[in-house]
Amino acid sequence: MSTTAATAAAPARQILPAEDRHATELAFLAAHDEGPRPPGWALTPRAVVTFICGSDGKELAAAGQRLVIEPKFVGERALVERCVVTLAGERGLLLVGEPGTAKSMLSELLSAAVCGTSALTVQGTAGTTEDAFRYGWNYALLLAQGPSRQALVDSPVLSAMRTGRVARVEEITRCLPEVQDALVSILSDRRVSVPELSDTDEAQVAAAPGFTVIATANLRDRGVSEMSAALKRRFNFETVQPIADADAETALVRGQAVAAVRRAGAAFGVDDAVLDVLVTVFRDLRTGRSAEGWDVDRPGTVMSTAEAVQVATSLGVATAYLPAGDTLDLVPGHLLGVVRKDDPADHARLLGYWDGPVRRRAEDGSAMWRRLWDLRENLR
Repeated sequence: MSTTAATAAAPARQILPAEDRHATELAFLAAHDEGPRPPGWALTPRAVVTFICGSDGKELAAAGQRLVIEPKFVGERALVERCVVTLAGERGLLLVGEPGTAKSMLSELLSAAVCGTSALTVQGTAGTTEDAFRYGWNYALLLAQGPSRQALVDSPVLSAMRTGRVARVEEITRCLPEVQDALVSILSDRRVSVPELSDTDEAQVAAAPGFTVIATANLRDRGVSEMSAALKRRFNFETVQPIADADAETALVRGQAVAAVRRAGAAFGVDDAVLDVLVTVFRDLRTGRSAEGWDVDRPGTVMSTAEAVQVATSLGVATAYLPAGDTLDLVPGHLLGVVRKDDPADHARLLGYWDGPVRRRAEDGSAMWRRLWDLRENLR
């Protein structure tokens, strides 16, 4: 291949959006379930639930093909069903929970399954302006020809309204209250006024059937703005809980880490026993109680599944590219990097965990935990 051809070739993407990553399953489910669909939906509500929760290992048939739909979200099926019902009723959906509980992933999966795209997204920050929910202007065209449809720049929310799709708002409570409240009239009246285009057909943009909004918010995040009562009333709230089952969490951490290390160009070489120890530590520190019933002093940092995935990924990359001794030796250093993000006192809490559950498991004869206890000095 010539240099020119290589330059012209489309670059590979580090992470594919859900609609591209699972395109085969989405197309299969569209053909498999021909039942009634809400206006504008790409799949039936039942197929959306199956896409996210999986087909329980059963092969489904469509157009002469058979396929097992793999689960993509580890959580209660009832939660997913309530989310789908909310969206089918064209009501706003707000996913709340602690950081790292896969709220954004669930939002992305729902959007991809319902309308075929998860790209109509606003990332909420303290600097987000009302234009992100309404519209802006191409100022070169605005100066050249005045207010016109051509000069109008649709926000992701306005684009979703025009096409009857799902708009996503990440971290909505990080937006200032006056910015958040731009959604009140959108979710109530289902239209956006453009006073600059008065006396034209574009003076108001009405939402097409199928339009709705999925927002996410962290319960323990700092620097957030309280939502107004008016905006809260326009959303159905659903709380996404941490994964309850240890085996399910370990499987998720393994799967996500394997995929991440593969994207880094290597094979995942971390032993299952090391992953079991890692997930156990995260679960103990997250809940404040070990599986044996011993009390644990919880750190201020949220020991989320997402953080466990990042540590497992780091272990996998280190094992592949910088092999040096036992992978377990790297665990204390990475844990220290996680717990020291917010409160300096969390360092002492991690040492207390080592002096408690880690030591007691070592004394009970577990070789892995005895090795981990011997690594206590690495936490200094």
